[in-house]
Amino acid sequence: MPDMKKKYNEEVKPALMQKLGLKNVMEIPKLTKIVISTGISTKMEKDALSEARTHITALAGQCPVACKSKKNVANFKLRVGQTVGLMVTLRGEKMYQFLDRLVHNAFPRVRDFHGAPKKGFDHVGNYNLGIPDVSIFTEIDLDKIKYPLGINVTFVTTAKTDAAAKELLAMLEFPFAK
Repeated sequence: MPDMKKKYNEEVKPALMQKLGLKNVMEIPKLTKIVISTGISTKMEKDALSEARTHITALAGQCPVACKSKKNVANFKLRVGQTVGLMVTLRGEKMYQFLDRLVHNAFPRVRDFHGAPKKGFDHVGNYNLGIPDVSIFTEIDLDKIKYPLGINVTFVTTAKTDAAAKELLAMLEFPFAK
């Protein structure tokens, strides 16, 4: 299987330039980063955070950053400074490796998968995808899952429109629903 970065440089860039009718090479949309994040419920036990950190580290290949609460919210039993989530930003080679594993390993493992929804675009060229269960990834040991964990994956591109971003992701073999 060809390397995703090599595929982008050799196949996707020229095809995008022609398809979008761009004249300048610097206008070609590209994937700048992938952000993987998850929220940790305050109702979960203490070891849920360490388990989530272990799973996200296995997925991303680097350690996530803890996101802390900025406000007190009595209804959620939330205090300032309490850890409410984890986040990791992938760039460069690790970004393309994660995209490759997501498209070619994780999505085919999903039963009745008909493609990723097209509604995840934010009108400025970025795409958000929610994955309700991390067990679809081969890096996660199913015997070690004690708490259910869902993740949000954000694809940040330099595209100025959703159509250009969708075309970029589609050329990188990202499976959208028909």
